[in-house]
Amino acid sequence: MDYRSIMDGSRRDPFAILVRMGLSVASVPYRMVMAIRNFGYNSGRREVHRAGVPVISVGNLTTGGTGKTPVVCYLAKALRSRDVRVSIVSRGYGRGETASNDEALELHERLPDVPHIQDPDRVEAARVAVEELDTQVILMDDGFQHRRLHRDLNIVVIDATCPFGYGRLLPRGLLREPIASIRRADLAILTRMSQVEPSTIQDIKSTIHRYHPTLEVLVSDHRPSRLRVYPDQFESIDSLKGQRVVMVSGIGNPAAFETTVKQCGATIIGTHHLPDHDAFDRATVDEIRVWLKTVFPIDRIVCTHKDLVKIATDQLEGIPLAAVEIELALSDSDQVLETRLQQIEVSLDTPATES
Repeated sequence: MDYRSIMDGSRRDPFAILVRMGLSVASVPYRMVMAIRNFGYNSGRREVHRAGVPVISVGNLTTGGTGKTPVVCYLAKALRSRDVRVSIVSRGYGRGETASNDEALELHERLPDVPHIQDPDRVEAARVAVEELDTQVILMDDGFQHRRLHRDLNIVVIDATCPFGYGRLLPRGLLREPIASIRRADLAILTRMSQVEPSTIQDIKSTIHRYHPTLEVLVSDHRPSRLRVYPDQFESIDSLKGQRVVMVSGIGNPAAFETTVKQCGATIIGTHHLPDHDAFDRATVDEIRVWLKTVFPIDRIVCTHKDLVKIATDQLEGIPLAAVEIELALSDSDQVLETRLQQIEVSLDTPATES
C-alpha cells in the first residue's frame, strides 16, 4: 500500500478516505500519550540523567527518512578531526536478535574508529560509553524524543521534501509529536534542499520560526559522493551517468533517494520498495530476483548503503549492484555549527555534574 498518498490526501477514493478517518481516530490516544509524557519532562516530574560528558542529540519530528545518518557522520568526523573521543548511542530499532541493525552496520563502515552502542535504555548506553570506552562526547542518534538523557546540543533534522509529516501525528501523518515541540531544539538542519524550490525552504523556515522565533536553521544537501560495491570497493559517482538502473530500497523516503539517483544522470527503469528497515531476508531477495527478470535491459541495480549491508552481495541475477553513499553538505556557512562544536570542545575541560 502506498501509505504516503493516503496520508497526504492525494488519493481520494472511498477506501483511502475510510483509512484516513480510521487513522485520525487512532491519532487521538497517541496525542494524549505524547502530551502526558512531555508534560512529565517539562514539569520536572520525570527524571533527566546526565552522562557526565557532553551529549549531542540528532533527531527529528517525523518518522523515517529525514537524513539523520549523514548528519551523524558529519558530526562524528568533525569531532574526530579535533582528536575528541566520540561514541554513538542509539536505540537499535529493527536489529531483532542480531548485535546491530542496518544503521549501525552502515555507520561502522563509514566511521570505523567510532564505537556505536545500541540499547533501548540510552542512559545505560551512555554509561557504558563513558565508563568502559572513555568517551569524551556522546552522539545520540534519533534522540529528539528520548528525553531521559540530558543533551548539551539538541539538533533536529528536517527533510525539506516532507518537512512536517503532512501536519498530522502518527498514525494519520508522520509526526512523532506536535510541531510546537521544536521549541526544545537548539539548532535545526534542513536536508535535501536541492530537491525543492527556494520558496519552499522559506516556507519551512517561516513555519519553524512561528514556534521558535530564535532557532538557527541551517540548510544542507545530501550529495552523492561515490558508489560502494560490496564489500569494500568504490567507483566514481559519475559512472551512473547514462546508465539504465533499477532501484531497490527499504528506507523511509524512497522518493527522495530516487531523485538523488536521477540527479546523478541515471535513468530509472524500475523500482522495488520495501518497508523501512526491511531485513532483506532470503525470501525477499528471491522475490527481488524474480522481479529483476521482468525488467530489462538493466545496466546496474542501485540501493542505499543501509540496504547494501543487508543484501551483502555485489550482484543479483548477474546484474552489478552498488550503493550510493551520501554526504552532508552545508550550503550556508558552517560557522554556526563550527561554533557549537567549539563550545562542546571547550566544555570538555569543565567536569559535568552527575545526577
